[in-house]
Amino acid sequence: MDNERMGRMVLRWGQIALAAAGLALVLVPVGIRFTGYFLWGCLGVWLAWELLARWAKRSRTGNICYRVFLCGLTLGVVSLIFIECLLLRHGEADNSDIPVDAVIVLGAGVNGETPSAALQSRINAAAAYLQKHPDVPVVLSGGQGPGERITEAEAMRRALWTNSEEANRRYLLEDRSTSTAENFRFSKALLEEYGLDTETAVVAVVTNDFHCFRTHMIAQRQGLRIIDVPAELPWWWLTANYYLREAFALVKTALLDTN
Repeated sequence: MDNERMGRMVLRWGQIALAAAGLALVLVPVGIRFTGYFLWGCLGVWLAWELLARWAKRSRTGNICYRVFLCGLTLGVVSLIFIECLLLRHGEADNSDIPVDAVIVLGAGVNGETPSAALQSRINAAAAYLQKHPDVPVVLSGGQGPGERITEAEAMRRALWTNSEEANRRYLLEDRSTSTAENFRFSKALLEEYGLDTETAVVAVVTNDFHCFRTHMIAQRQGLRIIDVPAELPWWWLTANYYLREAFALVKTALLDTN
């Protein structure tokens, strides 16, 4: 077998492995489905690169298209790396000692009545943060989605509830939101009903580390001044999946979302 044929065989097996890995990640119910879709996207780019490379050898037009494709691919990779650096930088912030006027804990998925790994990490981070800030109002923000028997706000309330009636009185439940923008819009209204001047107040927002940068962007659009309280996920593969997905969500928020 000559080297060229061997090389083609290696490439084909690499593509098959990439497709199989993507399928496995999509089917395994551990919250890393997006990475599977991303691998399929990489496979599509790989196949497109092969086709354009062949076309470039036969046609001047194909050569131009191939060069444009390579420029676009380079720009995409550089942009992804830059965005991931932004996400990582914001996700490592430690603002636990900064005085605040209120706290908002953003909801995440609930499996039936059990918090998902993402939500449980936010609950844990909120519990630790609230011990240092015992006298501020706390909005538990999150509605009810598919597969959830209770709202995300209720799941957080159950986890954070104590035996102290006075301590529990500061919890405000926002159980209508279905997006981060609604989290902030409805939470802001609740805090204003509570008597807080949201135009001047500093609000601590508890969310996952990968989500902090986009959270700032959305909160600013809602007229809120916030600081980050990042919550880390328990497993590295969940962290990698969500950081990857968040990069694309950030682009969507920046270009398409208006609130």
